[in-house]
Formats: sequence, C-alpha cells, structure tokens
Amino acid sequence: MINTVSGYGSTGSICEDIASVLEHQGHECFIAYGQLTTDYARSYKVGTVIENHLHNVGSRLLGKQGYFTKKGTHKLVSYIKEIKPDVIHLHNLHGNYLNLQILFEYLIESGTPLAWTLHDCWAFTGKCAHYTDVQCYKWQTHCYECPQVKKYPPSLFFDRSSEMYDDKKKWFTNVSQMTVIPVSNWLAGEVQKSFLNKYTINPIYNWIDHATFKDFGEQNFSTTYDVDSGKFTILLVSASWHSNDPKFQDALKLSKIISDDMQIVMIGNIDDKKLLPHNIKHIPYVHGKEELAKAYSFSDVYVHLSTEDTFGKVIAEALSCGTPAIVYDSTACPEVLGENCGYVVEKRNVEQLSGAIDKVKEKGRNYFSDSCRKRVIENFDYYTNINQTIGVYKDILGYDS
Repeated sequence: MINTVSGYGSTGSICEDIASVLEHQGHECFIAYGQLTTDYARSYKVGTVIENHLHNVGSRLLGKQGYFTKKGTHKLVSYIKEIKPDVIHLHNLHGNYLNLQILFEYLIESGTPLAWTLHDCWAFTGKCAHYTDVQCYKWQTHCYECPQVKKYPPSLFFDRSSEMYDDKKKWFTNVSQMTVIPVSNWLAGEVQKSFLNKYTINPIYNWIDHATFKDFGEQNFSTTYDVDSGKFTILLVSASWHSNDPKFQDALKLSKIISDDMQIVMIGNIDDKKLLPHNIKHIPYVHGKEELAKAYSFSDVYVHLSTEDTFGKVIAEALSCGTPAIVYDSTACPEVLGENCGYVVEKRNVEQLSGAIDKVKEKGRNYFSDSCRKRVIENFDYYTNINQTIGVYKDILGYDS
C-alpha cells in the first residue's frame, strides 16, 4: 500500500487495518508512507524529512504538487521491485511525498495490478481535493482558472491546475489494470464523470470498529470534562475549528437559537476561544477512541457541520454509539446517515438544524438508538468491509482463496 501516512488519522488507520487482517489471513503486506512515523513492522518511509520539506516549499512556490521528491521516489520504485508485490494498493498520493511521474511511469511499465481507494476527489481534478462548496465542476472536462488556488494544496502565486490536470490524466489513465475503490456511492458517481471512468469502479464504505464505538452510557463523562449532565447535549466534533470557517460560524449561530435547557459540546482545537458563548463547552482533545465513544454516548445528538465529506466517518462513529445525527444535504453525508438515524437538513440552514434538534429532543435519543447501531453493523462493519477490499485483490488476481 502507498499512502501519505501509516497508522495516523483516518487513511493511515485504514491502511494498517487492512494490513492487520491480511496478515491474520497469512498474507504479507507492506506500507509505503511519506509523512510522520509508524510502528508498523513492514513499513517503508518515502523520501527524507528534507525532501518532504522541499517538496512542500516547491509546491507552494511553483504551484505544482507531486513533481518533487525524485530521489525518494526512485528509491521507492527500487523497493517495490525488490518485494515484487502481487497487487499495489494506492491510497492518498498527495501530501508532498511522491514524484507522480516517476511512480506512474514504473506502474505503467511494470503492469502490476492496482487498486486505488479514493478518500477524496484529488485523483481526478487538476488540483483540489474537494470542489462542491465552490461549485466548480471543470474537472469533468478540463481544469483551468482554479477558484481554490490558495486552498489545499496551496499555491502562493501560480495556477497550474490546467497543466496538472493534463499530467494526471496522462499518468493515471495509462495503467493496464486498476480497480478504483471510492469510499461512498456519492464519490463513485463523481468518478463516473471523470477520466477515471475507464476503470472498474467498486465502492466500498469505510469501516467502524463497533466493538470500541459502542454505547458507554454516562461513564463519568460529565465529571471528567466538567459538562452539565442535566442538559440536552448537542455534540460537535472536528480536528480543528477556525473562526473564519463556515462550520464554526454555524456553531455560533446555533448557540444563539437553542433553548436554555440545551448545551453544545465542541471537541477539537480552536484558534480563538474568546468567541465561544456560555452555552458551548469546549474540549480541546479527547485521548483515544474509547474517550471519543464516551463523548458520543453522553450526547443526545451529534450535529455534523462539514459539507465536503466523501464518507463522513465521524457520523458513522456517532451512530455506532447509538447517537442520532443531523447532517447537511451535501456530498456523502445523507448516504452515511441512512434512514431513521436522525435528520438531513438544507446545507448551511441553521434554522432547519435547530428544528431537527428539537425533533430529536421531542422523540428522545433512545427512539433512534437501535436503528443507528443497526445501520453501522449492516453497512460499516470492520471485517466485512475490509474483506470486501481484500476481495478486490482476489478478483484482480483471478482467484478465490
């Protein structure tokens, strides 16, 4: 597998989850990664810290990501030749750690069967990982005049989206055998409109460890984090909250219209705590999955304020703990929520959001809990979905055992 990270965050955990199940089944798995570190035994670090840093600088100054780290990528190719994998599983290739031309010239020449899990939209655009908020769909024909030049991956001066679109299309559409694995049906639909539609498209949902993400009840959460246990609790979760971000602004708007017997618990780093009103309890960080599961379990409803999710794992984690969710009608969020697990409201309509919260309060958390838990077990099961992924490898190689 090749991914930006191994063991960190959503995509890094997914790689090591797959590797763990493969090894349990008697296979060998290797993970090549570009950033941070890992404890995974069969791992390979692509490039050096200096190369990664220079790649980041070059990407920002010249506006082209994936054109540096030449030495590190040549070494990666040598490593791949040495281990001779039956299948190469690509994940996130962006993140300033790979030279895409060197990698794909090898992949095209070698003919090694590929699987590519798409965790975002970067693989079929000229630059961006997401585009729905700015309503830009040029990638369906050809990218140019990018409206998100200074957003991820940021370019300080130049718009290279047209050139990068041409290069990506050339490199990514000339491999001989590849199965594309989008993490939702919504993303699969987007891939169908892109230059990757020449390949087999097999959507497989991300998975939830529902043995960890389960209903813990109160479990002293209120005393540990100094949260009022007598109020209806609305949970918001994000890695970070920035004062100029629309989702943070929505949280502030929501805080002004909820009733006095409600409180908002906001988990994640925030750049300006002074902006928080009295009815938002801020928790910068919870340590580990079990503590996060306790936060879901304590809460009456989880509200998802993000709008560009290709899956929405936090939504599924909340459901796994028996907590209903409210999501915006955007990208894959409604799809993950399913039916009878909460409510879908108009994007950025905080009044509708508040109305949906009132509906959950009226019916009570327990009204939804069984449906929420069932949704996760039936659609986002750890072993089922990982084995579906391994099934793609077997299909590629043409064997059943």
